[in-house]
Order: sequence, then structure tokens, then C-alpha cells
Amino acid sequence: MSTISLSAGVRAALGSLSSVKADAATSQYRLSTGKKVNSAVDDPVNFFTAAGLNDRASQLTKNLDGISNGIQTITAASQGIDSITKLVSSLQSTIKQAQADNAANRPTKAGTALATAAEAAATSKSLKDVTLDKALVDDNATGTDNAATASAKGNLGIASTTTNLALTITAGNTTFTSTSLTATSTVRDLVNEINKSGIATASIDDSGKLNVTGAGSDTLKIGLGAGANAGAALTDAQAGGQNTALGLAATDYSTGISASGNSTVRSNLVNQFNDLTKQIDQLAKDAGFNGKNLLTGDKLSVVFNEKTGTNQSKLDVQGQTITAANLGIDQAVNGTATTGQFNIQDDASLSTMADTLTGALSSLRSTSSSLGASLSTVQTRQDFTKNLANTLTAGADNLVSADTNQEAANLLALQTRQQLSQTALSLSNQADQAILRLF
Repeated sequence: MSTISLSAGVRAALGSLSSVKADAATSQYRLSTGKKVNSAVDDPVNFFTAAGLNDRASQLTKNLDGISNGIQTITAASQGIDSITKLVSSLQSTIKQAQADNAANRPTKAGTALATAAEAAATSKSLKDVTLDKALVDDNATGTDNAATASAKGNLGIASTTTNLALTITAGNTTFTSTSLTATSTVRDLVNEINKSGIATASIDDSGKLNVTGAGSDTLKIGLGAGANAGAALTDAQAGGQNTALGLAATDYSTGISASGNSTVRSNLVNQFNDLTKQIDQLAKDAGFNGKNLLTGDKLSVVFNEKTGTNQSKLDVQGQTITAANLGIDQAVNGTATTGQFNIQDDASLSTMADTLTGALSSLRSTSSSLGASLSTVQTRQDFTKNLANTLTAGADNLVSADTNQEAANLLALQTRQQLSQTALSLSNQADQAILRLF
């Protein structure tokens, strides 16, 4: 087969047209794919570098799902803590309500009258004032109590041979002792001294009786004693030696004065308190997300990067088991308490529970703060991971993506060149055809 010979002009025009067509095809392909590097053949360095960047961005994007679940788990636990805090505040209100109602369970003792109507008439005073003005010690050495008259204030008849008086009051583990009373002290001084104790209050009523009431619900012991010295007076007080002079009994110290009954209001608050306590346990169990509950002691691990082993970046959030018992909140009972219970009728127990609830709130706030810090960290890493994935993707695109504006301009220019090349080829052919005119 013979070879067809082409003129130089035609051959040049064909070469130019072929080159333009190839360049145009390349630009069209780049425009259709949006990439200037579509395979390792185009640019191996940029192709594999972009592939690595896209792969890492893809792995980080997958981690975002785990990070999002971690955020929701911590948020659920935080919301649970907030709700439990409200329940504990309600428990505090219940305790305060119980403490406000205490009249029925205060140990109270009213003695016998220390003044008579005749004394009130003789002194032109009320029975109350006559009693308050009376001296404790027999100030005229008659060996017995003396009635008040227009000229004498009267006394309770404690032997004048005693030079020391002592007052002792005990309630629970607290004891108050006073040796401030003297041979010239009055019933008014005694009442003031009892009121100074802080564990009991005293007053003289309108009938002239000494009334003593405990400041708490513990059994109250009160004793007045006299002796030749302070030690003897205290020993006598602990036996209630001079209690009869006050219209009280000696057993008011040895046995003590107990509360006469329970508070109905407090009894009714037992179920309310215990129901709120149960809700703490139930709420904590419901504060989970996707099988993880930080309020039942679960551990949450949030992975932030695509690496493994020691190079892996993650945050471990160790949960706590939140229950009423773990917060120190006992069940309320209306009477004698055992382990894990407290007597709602007892003031000391109520005070202890009030302190316990205050401590529980502090513990919950600390847990809430810790969860808040973890949540802030995870949210920060979530934003960072999103931004980093975008940066990696943008970097990969910069290496392999085509500049569509430039490629479109190139294609337009190439199309113009293609038309010119075709025109050049046509002119070259016409030049070759001119030889036919010779025939």
C-alpha cells in the first residue's frame, strides 16, 4: 500500500488541529469532573496527597457521630443532675416545714404555783410578778419558804446555811451548768439563767407556775442544787435537790422530762419526704442516652481523632452512681430510727438531715460543674474536628480540583484555535488544489 504524501502546510495544519482537539478534550474532561487531577497519571504527587487528606477528613467526619453521641450523653446526665437538685431542694422545704411545727414534741413541764392569791392581794401585784420577785434562798432564816407581804418579797425557802447555788440542764449530748446564782438571787434571775442555756426556755405564767420547755425534742433534765461550796451545789443539782422549791420534782433531773406526744404535721410529712427520696433514684436511672448513663456509674469515652494506641486523642468521663443513699439522704420514720433512717419527730435528727441535704446540694453542684467542663471540652473538640475536616477537604481540593473559570476560558480559546486550524487546513488544501488549474 502506497503512502500518501501531504504537503508541509497540510501536515502542519493537521498537527495543529490534532493538538487543539486533544487540549480541548482535556479541558472538557476537567470541566465535567471538576478536577484537574483525576488519576495518578495526571499528577501522582498531588493525587496521592489529596487522597490522604480526603481519607483523614473522612475518618474525622465519622468521629463526629461519636462526638455528637457523647455530647448528648453528657447533656442527659447534666439535665438529670439539675432535676435531682430540684428534688433535693424540695426535700429541704419538707424538712423546714417539719422543723416549723414542733409544739407537740417539746418536753414541757409546769410546776406547782409558787405564789398565792393572798400574796398577790397583800402586795398589790399579779401572781406572776410576786413569783418573779421572790428570793430563792430563805433570807430570814426561818427554815421554810416565806410568803410575800407588803413589806417583804418572800422566798422559796432554800436553806440559808447554803452559800452556793448551782443550776444544771441537759438535753441530748448538751449540758449547761451555771454557778452564777447566789444567796440573793430571785426567781427572775433563775428564769433568766435557764433562758441563757440555749437548750431550754423558762417563764412564770399568770398563775405563778414555773414553766420549762426544751429547745429541742430530746429528753430535758433540769436540776437546782445548793451546798456549802460549788462542787456540793452541783452534786445536789444533779440530784434535783432543790427542785421542789421551784415546784418541780427531783426526778425532773434524774429521769428527765420527755415530750408528751408527736407532731401530727411531721407524721404526715413522712410519706412526702420518702416519695421525693425515691424519685431521686428513679430519675438518676432515667438520665441515660444510647445505653450510657453517667448517673449510674457508667464511663464514657469520646474519641476525637483517627489514630489508635498512645496517639489516640480522647476524653474519658467517669460517671457517678447518684442515689439518695449515696447522697446521705436517709428514709424518714415516725419514731425510733434504725440504720438508713431518721426520726422525723426528733429535732436533732431534723437538723442533721438539713445539714445532709445542704451537703448533697454541694455535691450535686460539684458533679454538675464537672459535667459542664467535660461538655464544654467535647463541644470545643466537635467544632475543631468540623473545621479541621473542612480544612483537609479544602486542601485536597486545592491540589486536584480544576479552576472551572480557567478551564472554560481555555476551552473557548481552544475552540477558536480549532476553527482557525480548520481554516488553515482548508487554505492548505486550496493551495494544493491550485495545481489542477495547470491542466
